[in-house]
Amino acid sequence: MTEVAAVHTTEQDAAAAARDLGQQVTRQLDGAPDALILFASSAFDFSVLLEGLQAACSPVLLVGSSSAGEFTHGTAGTGTASALAIRSQHLKFSVGVGHGISRDGRAAARELVSGFQGLDGEHPYRAALVMSDALAGHAEALVEELTLRTSGRYVLAGGGAGDDARFLRTHVFHGTQAHTDAAVALEILSDKPIGVGVGHGWQPASAPLRATEVDGMRLVGLNGQPAVEAFEAHAREQGQAFDHADPLPYFLHNILGIDTGEGYRLRVPLAVHEDGSITCAAEIPEHARVHIMSSSSESAALAAARATESAVAALDGHAPGAAMFFDCVATRLRLGAQFEFELDEVVERLGDAQMVGCNTYGQIARAEGQFSGFHNCTAVVLVIAR
Repeated sequence: MTEVAAVHTTEQDAAAAARDLGQQVTRQLDGAPDALILFASSAFDFSVLLEGLQAACSPVLLVGSSSAGEFTHGTAGTGTASALAIRSQHLKFSVGVGHGISRDGRAAARELVSGFQGLDGEHPYRAALVMSDALAGHAEALVEELTLRTSGRYVLAGGGAGDDARFLRTHVFHGTQAHTDAAVALEILSDKPIGVGVGHGWQPASAPLRATEVDGMRLVGLNGQPAVEAFEAHAREQGQAFDHADPLPYFLHNILGIDTGEGYRLRVPLAVHEDGSITCAAEIPEHARVHIMSSSSESAALAAARATESAVAALDGHAPGAAMFFDCVATRLRLGAQFEFELDEVVERLGDAQMVGCNTYGQIARAEGQFSGFHNCTAVVLVIAR
């Protein structure tokens, strides 16, 4: 038997929020949760919130991250906190933490996986919920090394921790501790399938461009020219306003897509520098073929619906019992109130399964037949069978 409780609070004080979430969990579960997954606004004092939540409902394991918008199957907000509590006889959980991502993302992944219990175990279905400090960079290397260290036998889902769209400092949670420059993973071992679905609604809107110079998360050159010039030309062609001093309103509607040959891995531009280079939310490989991409609220909702359908289909006939949903803060900022249409599409396809999630700084996904890696502006759904 598996019991789940998806809870949400609008309490602004950290101690009050912890009590509220904990009381909701204890009312819904017959005992302490085996795992509690928390997503919380950076407005909270995390030490107070985490210690209060541990005291309020005594989870065996507590993981999660700061976020940039929080929601469940019935609620959504910003500056709030949401959590998923799981108590199960059929699932086994453990936690891994990796530090120093900014120094070496691959080493952080190796440290993280060292906490897993199922690498050589008997459970046929293995997953990891991974939350990372994406502002530390090296997110792609982290995901690649996780895939290598788990021999591709784990499905992965999660994202980059947020800080209410400030892009200054993000945290991941392990127990009553909040860490920066780190990643945390909740290992999930199951005798039933675990589904992951991935989707985005973006299409190429420009001719192909070549990333001719890259410096970490900074895109220096496109087609041998300062990167900003390609965006300036595209803005003129499309009749859109593009203000170097305040570029985010333009960038939210004109992101970059890396052509992988099987689809487009998305990257959100964030800022323009005096030399014409552009900082992105994640790395772009040097010499990659890219396009400036466009989307709509309808295509975003459809992508989330298809991602959910893929995750549910991967359960191989088992009914969904609980789900986690991640989408980019850029998607929420671009869609505004229409972001709730995307949430509605996810909830509709989950039936009566409970769902919790958050807006992230990038999304993590790996599953058979899915578009794997570290993404921006992409819907990722993780579903656990009932």
